[in-house]
Amino acid sequence: MSLASLHPQIVHFVIALLFCGVVFRWLSLVGRGRLAFTGPAAAVLLLVGTAAAVLAVRSGLAAHGPVERVPGARAAVQDHEAWGTRTRNIFLAVALLEIVALAVRRSPYAKYQRTVLVASGLAGLGGAYALYQAGDKGGDLVYGYAGGVGIRSGDPADIDHLLMAGLYHQAMAERRAGKATAAAQLIGELAQRYPDDTAVRLLTVESLIVDRHDGKAALAALKWFPATPDSRFLRFRVGLLRADALAAAGAPDSAALLLQGMSAEYPNNGAIRDRMAKLK
Repeated sequence: MSLASLHPQIVHFVIALLFCGVVFRWLSLVGRGRLAFTGPAAAVLLLVGTAAAVLAVRSGLAAHGPVERVPGARAAVQDHEAWGTRTRNIFLAVALLEIVALAVRRSPYAKYQRTVLVASGLAGLGGAYALYQAGDKGGDLVYGYAGGVGIRSGDPADIDHLLMAGLYHQAMAERRAGKATAAAQLIGELAQRYPDDTAVRLLTVESLIVDRHDGKAALAALKWFPATPDSRFLRFRVGLLRADALAAAGAPDSAALLLQGMSAEYPNNGAIRDRMAKLK
């Protein structure tokens, strides 16, 4: 496994270790008595966290190439990298101060140890802010630009998952915007690419009902599924779609009978109850 593929794991360790290290350092400075343990704990957390931050920057730089080539993502990648590098540099300074504080503890300069630790705490606050920004920019990159999604493992199947998710979410966005035809077209593309995927087939049936208002076509598509699927979830999903298709095809009485039968297996189910209320 390459260092680039480990970037998400390393980053989470960096965030946990360094934030806790900064908090513990300040507790050691303002606390007394029972909080004495926070001083040594802060030093360990900050030193280990800084080492992890160095690895995080290296792994991020190793991973950025394919992500940066995604149209529109380059600026987001560079912003994330800039804050990540800034965080590493600040905490390298913090780590140096922590090492100095440890070195002078039993030396003629021991009286300066607290001053050094206060400097570490102040620098740590700046580092914590930079770390927050780096994490926030990384979140934007992953969730706003799909940075790294589908390519991290190197498995081509993950790219398929990414494409499927993109088509699905865009279809739902078009539907919410009232663009039923566009939503149906996107779901149709999903059906063409993944004709044997059960979830896609269910989505296609739903689109026939919701986007195209074609209950008869939906009933025909549902013939692909067994009358009583083995999976409880699939029985529920197919049952609801069949009831919706019957209602859309102008057979509300048949839809009501189907829903009544389903209510025995799924008592007090809100989706079934809502549909029965609409039919009435």
